Amino acid sequence: MIAEIIAVGSEMLTPYRQDTNSLAMPAELNRLGVAVAFKPILGAEFSQLVDAIRIALRRVDIVLLSGGLGPTEDDLTREAVAAALERGMSRDQTVVGSLKERFNRRGIQIREINFKQGDVIDGAELLPNANGTAPGQWIAAAYEDIPRYLALLPGPPKELTALFAEQVRPRLAAVIPAQHIATALLRMAVVPESEVDARTAPIYQAYPDVSTTILSTIGEIQLHFLCAKPSQAEAEARVADVLQRCADEMRPVVFSEDGSSPEVVILRLLAKRGLTLATAESCTGGLLSQRLTSVPGSSSSILGGAVVYSNALKTTFAGVSPGLLDQHGAVSESVARALAEGIRQRTGADVGVGITGVAGPGGGTGEKPVGLVYLAVSTRATTEVRELRLMGDRERVRWFSSQHALMLLFTLLQQDGSPGAVTLDQP
Repeated sequence: MIAEIIAVGSEMLTPYRQDTNSLAMPAELNRLGVAVAFKPILGAEFSQLVDAIRIALRRVDIVLLSGGLGPTEDDLTREAVAAALERGMSRDQTVVGSLKERFNRRGIQIREINFKQGDVIDGAELLPNANGTAPGQWIAAAYEDIPRYLALLPGPPKELTALFAEQVRPRLAAVIPAQHIATALLRMAVVPESEVDARTAPIYQAYPDVSTTILSTIGEIQLHFLCAKPSQAEAEARVADVLQRCADEMRPVVFSEDGSSPEVVILRLLAKRGLTLATAESCTGGLLSQRLTSVPGSSSSILGGAVVYSNALKTTFAGVSPGLLDQHGAVSESVARALAEGIRQRTGADVGVGITGVAGPGGGTGEKPVGLVYLAVSTRATTEVRELRLMGDRERVRWFSSQHALMLLFTLLQQDGSPGAVTLDQP
């Protein structure tokens, strides 16, 4: 079965409000084996609402509408659904009485317009709203002789979330054919989305029963897999198979096959090895440390770090010699190496990370342009340095620098112990 989520509200067509409800509901629908095919946002123009609902009824099995159930003149969802279904409405006096009681308790005079929240579409089932004044409505209808299901939900997220979970989800579960859902998430870093698609599309397209979505974020590409089958074991086997084949194709840029973030993966590897880490960051301004320490329990592996923007603090906190800075400049392979080694030695950490570069928008030169970054990872055995030539604005350069640092850490920690690999914890 497929669904459409219609968000109703002129405010969401302005720069000041965002539709968050249609972001939350797809996950719940997916767990029921329902795919979301459309998510339009509509204003309060009545004829446009009616047309949109009729279009939805023709093309999907389930129509969820959020918003437009309030008491004002531009709250027209009930009226539009009634018109689309060619049904009448009647006023539920129980809802009216509840509204009067609610207003009386608060010492507020109720107005006639408030009572429209009790207007119920003929044949609809009222859905009590414990968190607000506007009840929802559930309708099972035949549109052009095809079974359709509609749910009218309040717009405020707190009200919608609770009402969906308590009232709508059980009703959907009762009418949706029994299915078992399995999902999987493959995460890759510092690789273009076009490359991921070119290499993995021939693989996942061979699995037409698995829904695959590519999601691109700064410095990361994700492949989301979803499969619905009669049994849980069959669904899980399908997503596991396609994920494994895509992961094998994309190594070594794959850092997570279970959906974990790079920060979590690094902390797991550090904990597994019993290693500690410290950082000395210049152009990233502590971003790498912030990302790692945002994970609960990170204190068992992360000793701390220093933001060493100035040359003086590079010397004070990480032991970089003034002569080295004078000879090579702050943005150099030599200084990145010295930062990683210095912070490791100063803190007694097993692993040190040093990052230095030009994040922009100013400060670049012909020799050292904006986006030039050096990062280093130091252990008691060796130090690995990478030179990056990054594109984009300041935020993007900083984030990509931290992402590359995490991937270098991942490569060294993951490969340690294999033939020819760098040994991290031997003197």
